Amino acid sequence: MILSKQNLNNIDGNLVAKPNLDVLALPEKVIQFGTGVLLRGLPDYFIDKANRQGIFNGRVLVVKSTSTGITDAFATQDNLYTVCVKGIENGENFEEYIINSSISRVLSASANWAEILKAAHNPEMQIVISNTTEVGIIMSEDKITEQPPRSYPGKLLAFLFERFTAFNGSAESGMVILPTELISDNADKLKEILLELAIANKLSWDFIQWLKTANHFCKTLVDRIVPGKLPADTQKQTENLLGYTDELMIMAEPFRLWAIESPKESVQEILSFASADKGIFIVPSISKFKELKLRLLNGTHTLSCGLALLSGFSTVKEAMADEHFANYVSRLMNEEIAPSVVNEDITLKEAIEFANSVIDRFSNPFLDHQWKAITLNYTSKIQLRNIPLIRKYYSLNAQAPSLTALGFAAYLVFMDTQKDGETFVANVNGEAIPTQDESAEILHNYWRNPDTALDLILGDRRLWDKNLNNYEGFAQKVKHYVSLLRNEGGKEILNRLFLEQKV
Repeated sequence: MILSKQNLNNIDGNLVAKPNLDVLALPEKVIQFGTGVLLRGLPDYFIDKANRQGIFNGRVLVVKSTSTGITDAFATQDNLYTVCVKGIENGENFEEYIINSSISRVLSASANWAEILKAAHNPEMQIVISNTTEVGIIMSEDKITEQPPRSYPGKLLAFLFERFTAFNGSAESGMVILPTELISDNADKLKEILLELAIANKLSWDFIQWLKTANHFCKTLVDRIVPGKLPADTQKQTENLLGYTDELMIMAEPFRLWAIESPKESVQEILSFASADKGIFIVPSISKFKELKLRLLNGTHTLSCGLALLSGFSTVKEAMADEHFANYVSRLMNEEIAPSVVNEDITLKEAIEFANSVIDRFSNPFLDHQWKAITLNYTSKIQLRNIPLIRKYYSLNAQAPSLTALGFAAYLVFMDTQKDGETFVANVNGEAIPTQDESAEILHNYWRNPDTALDLILGDRRLWDKNLNNYEGFAQKVKHYVSLLRNEGGKEILNRLFLEQKV
């Protein structure tokens, strides 16, 4: 039995949350550019949840760039798909299965452009959501008369101009525009490109003013791991459990965050689905969420990945299953990173709560996140995510951040590479790991003289924009841990840290 509207009555609602058939008749209120799993596992997840609670009462028109791919699967399944939420929440195993009914139609931009433009005439269509990857928000030479324009901004501009025309430029016809692309200031950049494109297309001054004033471009931050399609054996097991087949089934972790920046009450009213879930925040500034994610999630990943690899762990979940490694990660966040991110916007309580959610996410047994993947651009990640917190830590304490120094030392040992042609290769417990790091050659050259390497690396302002030797005690700690890592290995240090805490 395939998942479809016709078969909903035959599906056991005790095993999977099913939609009420009335939900399938709700009007379209959102146009979404993209069919990717992040959109289906986060914004569409929230909208579906709100509809179940009778809050938002609107569905999503999805625009796909091409006519190939999964468009047919959506049609076959009446745009229904299953979200399998699996992982750890508040320290406990969590599993939930939901049939998502938020999507009303999936149209191909290349095959159904006229139908997509027709949706601009719908007065209830008030929201634009997009995730077109990081390269989607770029300037182009699109003409809005193309059928369709090639770029995402070109398509959106054509849609908005159609709407402006249909409603005679009324202020009420403006839209709330929510780009979820993972670039800084995503909404500002999208708006800037649209204005440039409007001028290039010689659109009227009235339209440009409407674009600027009637539409609300909201910067957003999204955070949820949505691996997408389940492994074949897991897919089969899940379909046997639920009693139907689903070509569109996806998996998502329990953690979810969608921070949307807007101070306007009118935007909050339009985005009424935000009240359906604790993972959505409409706030005057999303900077606090960016800081928490950058320092506690990304920064912890970066500082701990070298140590994990040197300790013999391949995946994040494998490392977190080790009591001693999990102790290091927890202490790193709670003792050194969390206090250092506290500012006028972030309380220590908020930082600790976010740190606890990170522990849950790292420990998720259903995700296979490879540590090797985290070493991509290792040096620049350390510089961006971790170095600024060293200064903050010193402003709060009279000693060096020992756990940060250990993570930094593990990074340095990992980056003591051998050159193989044009590639710099790390040797970790007998495994050759090619590195992709823009500073690999600088570090390699320093390590050719081990006696001076650490002083020179720590003092290189090209790498850190500051001389790390000037932080009292930090260089000594790093050198101490480099020696221990080389002579005793990562696991022995983790064991020692664990025992020291127990004393």
